[in-house]
Amino acid sequence: MKIRSLLFAALLLVGLPIASSSAFVAVSVGIAPPPLPVYVQPACPVAGYLWTPGYWAWSPEVGYYWVPGVWVPPPRIGVYWTPPYWGFAGGSYAFHSGYWGPSVGFYGGINYGFGYNGFGYVGGEWAGNAFRYNTAVTRVNTTVIHNTYVNKTVIKNPKAGRASFNGPGGVNRQPTEKERQAMRAEHIDPTPQQRQVHEAAMKNPDLQARKTGGKPKIAALRTPDEATRLAAGSNGAENGGPKARGNAANAETAGGNKPEDANAGGAKRGQKAENAQANAKAGGEGAERADHETRKALKADADDAGNAAAAKASKQDRAVRRN
Repeated sequence: MKIRSLLFAALLLVGLPIASSSAFVAVSVGIAPPPLPVYVQPACPVAGYLWTPGYWAWSPEVGYYWVPGVWVPPPRIGVYWTPPYWGFAGGSYAFHSGYWGPSVGFYGGINYGFGYNGFGYVGGEWAGNAFRYNTAVTRVNTTVIHNTYVNKTVIKNPKAGRASFNGPGGVNRQPTEKERQAMRAEHIDPTPQQRQVHEAAMKNPDLQARKTGGKPKIAALRTPDEATRLAAGSNGAENGGPKARGNAANAETAGGNKPEDANAGGAKRGQKAENAQANAKAGGEGAERADHETRKALKADADDAGNAAAAKASKQDRAVRRN
C-alpha cells in the first residue's frame, strides 16, 4: 500500500498534542476507511459534557481502527467540536483531524449521527454558561440533566448512508462559506481526555478493522474514564459493543474488501471508486436500522422520564389526601 505520512502524522498516531494547523491533513493512505458502524449512543452522564462521535483512525502497525464515540468535557465554555474526517484527494484518503472552536466547521459532510448530520451540530447549544441538549437527536440522563429541549425539525435525511469519507463513492460535498469561516477561526486541540481514548483505541485489537471485519466491539463510551477498558481489550461496552454487532450489517472493511486485505496494499487505482461505492452502498443498508435503534432509545428515555414524573405526581397526590 502506498503511504504518505505528512507533517503531523507521528503526533496524531501516538495521541500527542497537535498544533491548530493540524486541522488540515495529518496522514493519508491508499485505501478507503470502512463504513461507519451502527451503534446506540450512551446517555450523557454529566451536565456540560459534549458528544464527540466515533471515527476511523489509522496507523502503519494495525491499519484502520475505531476510536469510540464518547461524552467529554469541552476545553472551555462556549466551544463546539468539529469531528475529524477522511477525504479523497490526489489518489489517497487523507485524514483531517478534529478540533474545538466557537462554531462547527467542515467535517466532510459525514453523517456521524446524534446531532452530527453532515452539516453543523444540532444535538444541543450553549445558552450562557450552560449547555442545552436537544433530546430529539441525542440521549441524556434526565435524572441528573435538566437543560433539555426538543426540536424535531432538525431531523433530516433519516436514510442517509454510513459512508465514512468525503469523495467519489462516499459523500460528495464541499464546505459552505460558513464552514470555511469556522475553519479559519480559532481552533483548540483535542483535549487530554480525547487523546487518552484515541491512544487506548489504537492498542485494542477489538477495534481493528482487519480483525473485526469493520465491526468494533466497543463502539461508544460514556466517559473518557472508560478508556482503561479499551487498553485492557474488553469484549464490549454496556452501550455500543453488542448493540453495534447486532445491527451493523453495514460494517464491511475498507472498500468492501476482506478484513485480511485491508492493508494488503497494491490496490489498483481503477478499483478505488468501485470499492468506495460498495463502501457507501454497504453503509446504507444499515442506516435505517441505526435510526430505528436510536429512535427506540430516545423513546425509552422519554418514557422513563414520563413514568418518573407520573410516579412523583401520584406520591404527592397520596400525601395531600393523607393530610
